[in-house]
Amino acid sequence: MPNNFPPDSVGVVSPQTARFVEPLALDCGRSLAEYEIVYETYGALNAAASNAVLICHALSGDHHVAGYHRDGDLSKPGWWDNCIGPGKPIDTAEFFVVCCNNLGGCKGSTGPTAINPDTRKPYGPDFPIVTVKDWVRSQARLADHLGIRRWAAIIGGSLGGMQAMQWAITFPDRVRHSLVIAAAPRLSAQNIAFNEVARQAILSDPDFHHGHYYEFGVVPRRGLMIARMLGHITYLSDEGMRAKFGRELREGTPNFHFNFDTEFQVESYLRHQGRAFVDRFDANTYLLITKTLDYFDPAADFDQDLAAALHRAQAGFLVVSFTSDWRFAPARSREIVRDLVRAGREVSYVEVPSEYGHDAFLMPIPLYHDALRSYLVRVAREVNGHAA
Repeated sequence: MPNNFPPDSVGVVSPQTARFVEPLALDCGRSLAEYEIVYETYGALNAAASNAVLICHALSGDHHVAGYHRDGDLSKPGWWDNCIGPGKPIDTAEFFVVCCNNLGGCKGSTGPTAINPDTRKPYGPDFPIVTVKDWVRSQARLADHLGIRRWAAIIGGSLGGMQAMQWAITFPDRVRHSLVIAAAPRLSAQNIAFNEVARQAILSDPDFHHGHYYEFGVVPRRGLMIARMLGHITYLSDEGMRAKFGRELREGTPNFHFNFDTEFQVESYLRHQGRAFVDRFDANTYLLITKTLDYFDPAADFDQDLAAALHRAQAGFLVVSFTSDWRFAPARSREIVRDLVRAGREVSYVEVPSEYGHDAFLMPIPLYHDALRSYLVRVAREVNGHAA
C-alpha cells in the first residue's frame, strides 16, 4: 500500500484484541465467563499515561475510527477520520486515542456472532442483553489492560455520548473530561418507537429463524435493510434531504407502474444504504444494541434525578448539539446542561447550526471542529504540561 496519505492522517492501523478471562457480571443478571474486545490505538501514550482519550462509538459504529486498514479501501478511512489525527481536533500528536468495538458488536468483540463456549455454536439470540453501564465496565477493564488509570477525555456522539456521560458517573475518578455530543439523557417514547419498528422488520423476516439464521446459512436481509432505511431517515433532517434529493425523479417523469420500483432519487439512496448495511452488520447485533439504547437511563438509579447522578462526576463537560438534529434535539442536550449546572459541575455548551440532522456529529463542520479543538487544547495542556 502506498504511503501517500495526507499529513494529518494516522496512516495504516491494525486492530488489536484483548482477551479477558475474569467473568463480567451484567446488569441483566447473567455474566460472560470470558470475552474479547477488539480495539485500535493512535498516537503515543506519554510517560505518565495521562494523555489517553477514549472514543465511544454509536449504534452501528466500531473500533475503526481513523486511518486505513492495510487491506482496505483507501477511499474509506475510519468513521471519524476527519476529526482524529495529527493537527486535527482530536490531535494524535498530543493524545493517545483508543476506540474499541463494544461487547455485543459484530466487528470482532464478543457478541452474537462469536462462538458460545458452552454450545460451540454462535451465540445468536442467546447472547445476553448488555447495557451502557456494562459497556463502561468492560471499557474500564480495557483501560486497565492498557495501563490507563484515568482518561484525559472520553468522547462520543449519539450512543457514544451516552457512554461518555455514564463513564463520568460510574467511574468519576477515572475521567478528567467528558465530551457528550448529539446525545440525550434517555430516549423519548418516539425514539423507542422507531427502534421497535426497526426490530419488528428484522424479527418478521422469514430468514430470521428466531435469531438462529447462522445455522441455516442465511441472513434476514430484507428485515435488516428496512431497519437501516428507517434508521437512516431519522439520522437526516428534512432540510438536508430536501437539499440533497428534493423530489427528483430518476427518469424525469412518473412511470405509473404498479411494481413500486425506485422512481425518486431518495428512494434509490435509501435502498443503497440499506443494501450496504446488510453486507457489513449483523441483525442480532442490531436488535441487541437498539435495546441497549432504549434502556439507557442514568437517572434511574437516583430516583429519576439526573442532577443527583451527575453530582457524582468529577469531570469537566463539553456538550454539543446540532440545530437540525430532531432525533436527539438540542433541547435534550440542554436538559443535560441544566442538570450539570444543578449538580455544580463545570460545563460548556455549543449548539452548532447544521442541516445534516443527527449525522452532523460525523461531519467536518468548521464551528463544530473549532469547538472540539479549543476544548481539547486545554485538555492537552493539562495532561502534557504545555500549550498544544
